[in-house]
Formats: sequence, C-alpha cells, structure tokens
Amino acid sequence: MLAFLLLSAATTAGAQSLQFHGYLAAREIYVNAQPSWLQFGAGRFDVGADNPDDHRLVNVDSAQLGFDWTPATWFLLHADGVARHEQSGSEGKRAGIVQAYADIFNDHFRIRAGQFFLPTSRENTDPLWTSKYTITYSALNSWMAQEVRPIGADLQWSPNFYVTVGGTAFRGNDTMGTLLAARGWTFGNYLPVYNEKVPTAEPSLDRPIGQDLDGKNGYAERIRVSLPERALLQFTHIDNRATISPGKVKGQEPWLTNFNIIGGEVGSTSDTTLAAEWAYGSTEVGFPGGTFTMDFDTIYLLASHKFGHERISGRVERFSTRNAVHSTPDGAREDGHAFTFAWMHEANAHTRTGIEYVRVSGDRPGLADSGFDPRTGGSTITLEYRYNF
Repeated sequence: MLAFLLLSAATTAGAQSLQFHGYLAAREIYVNAQPSWLQFGAGRFDVGADNPDDHRLVNVDSAQLGFDWTPATWFLLHADGVARHEQSGSEGKRAGIVQAYADIFNDHFRIRAGQFFLPTSRENTDPLWTSKYTITYSALNSWMAQEVRPIGADLQWSPNFYVTVGGTAFRGNDTMGTLLAARGWTFGNYLPVYNEKVPTAEPSLDRPIGQDLDGKNGYAERIRVSLPERALLQFTHIDNRATISPGKVKGQEPWLTNFNIIGGEVGSTSDTTLAAEWAYGSTEVGFPGGTFTMDFDTIYLLASHKFGHERISGRVERFSTRNAVHSTPDGAREDGHAFTFAWMHEANAHTRTGIEYVRVSGDRPGLADSGFDPRTGGSTITLEYRYNF
C-alpha cells in the first residue's frame, strides 16, 4: 500500500518539497534532588544528585532531527529521531526513532498512519513536539512524552474553520500507566524511542513504546472548537483497552488506562499566550488474586509573553495520584505542586539561549516501603544553548 502511494505521488503533478527540522542543544543543570527515575531512583527529574539534600551540576546534550517530504499536494511523509548524552548512570537508549508516519489530506480531511503524538498538548506545539515556552515540560506532557505515543491510524475531519473532530485506533500502548504508578509524576523532556526499555522506580525495565501485548485496539477521540489564530478549546478521551492479566505478557505487565484531557489556549498567535490542560483518569493492573487501580489527575496553567528577541514564561501546576479504593495507608498517594519560570533569548532564527528555574514540592510516602526516600521534590536551574536548523 505504501509503495503504491509513493509511486502515485511521484507521478502526480504538483509542488514537491522536502523540509528538515532539527536542533542541537547543550544544557548545564544544577539539580537539588534525589537520584533520577532514569537511574532507577525515585527523583522526579531527568537528572538527580545523591540524595534529597544533595546537589550536583550535570551536563546533558541532545540532538533531534526530522523531515517532512511532500511529494504531492495530498501526501506527506514524516520521521524524526533523537540522539542524546545523559547523566552518568542513566538507563535507556541513546538514539532512536521518536515518530514516523504518513499523512493523506485535503482541506477538510486528514488520515495519519504510523507512530505519532496525539495532538493534545498546548505547550509542545513547535516542530518535533518541542516547546517554545520552557525547557522542562509540565508533569502531564512529561508523562505523555514517556508513555502515550500511539502506533496506529488517526482520522481528522474539519468541516470549517471552527470545529475539528478526530478519532484514533492504535496498538502498542498496553503498558501505559506503568511508569506513572511506579514512581508518580515527573518533570523533564525525555523522549523514549521506539522499543526502548526505560527504568521504573524499582530495579526493573519497561518498554512503553513497542510491541502490542493483547491484539486489541486502543481508541482515542477528540473534539476541538477554535477561533482561528485567537483561541481554542479541546476535549480528548484516551483508552488503551489493555487486557488485564494476573501475570506478565511477553515479559511485560499490561495496564488498563483511560483518561480525559481538557485543554485550551488564548492568544494562539499573539505576543501573549495563556494555555492550560487538565487530565484525569485511572490505570489498573492485575496480579494473582485481584487487581489494583490508581486514580490520577494533574492540571497546569501557562502564561507567556514575547517582546523583541525575548520570551518570558511562567507555569504553575498541581498533581496527584491515589488508590481508587481509598485504602489507609495509601502506598500510591501523592499530592504536590510545581512552578516554572523560563527566560528565552532568540538572537535569530537559528539560536536560542535560555535559563529556567523549576521547583517541585510533593512527597510519595509509599516509596519508603520499597527503600526509597519519600522526599521526591526538589529543584533545577537549567542553562541551555540551542541551535536550530
């Protein structure tokens, strides 16, 4: 089918284009927090120190490259990948594919097939699912980056400028919820690649973006109402429909996860932008003799203003998880909040420098049962230089 489409596109009269998007980023991060979840720790950041009272200066570098090839006015191919240098002791792949999909579209319809992010984020709106507002993503989009990336097909219909509806059928997200249940909400910009094994808070690995476990489709539906270039409001429902098993399937534990996201923004193309997202839902896993269900929710409010070559952004958010049966003590309980302040200087179209401060408050008492320090909060100060091409 793909070969036929490519052949048809190549013989279709019309404009052809090949566009590349990418960046190289170097970051120096001063972190005051316990070891990162990427190091099998319980820290909320992508980097960490030895304990909650310790601090460390860490260098992190990354490169991301993607392309959009439009051989015909109705057909597009996209792929992007990442390569990175992480803090010593971090698990995970150092390079791989993040997205790869094909689009067939006209003025009102778009069909997308492959591996892709759902169009929910109000902060990760730049090419390659990056943010122009902050270096560190919100708790919601940090989790979406790590565990919610469908492999399937998406149909979107826009009958006019004001309404858009879409539906997605997908496979391969059957472990969605594993990381969130194991170590709670985190903050960073780490993008697991296809078939990558990433650490949970316990000394084990999970493959969030990879093979399907149960042969069933998951589904997502969304509706968006917008005033073009001014404001929008979107509701999205996501359900991976994973089959709960009392044990592992193909070496992994399925988690039945469904949740809703309500997001909106004002000033979409103006110098001042306000954006917010609220997500709430549950995730459930099976074990011999029963199941465990965890409820979760998080909300953030982002404000950003651009003047000349400068952009300042601030974000406040709260987050929580808890056992759905309200047990006492509740080993899954956490309640916390965070705030972020970022200042970006864009000297030209290719270079961006920035400084960002993130402070997270919130403990997870149940981690003490696994030998971790329950003080999972902390702070980071990040200096970043980014070259875009």
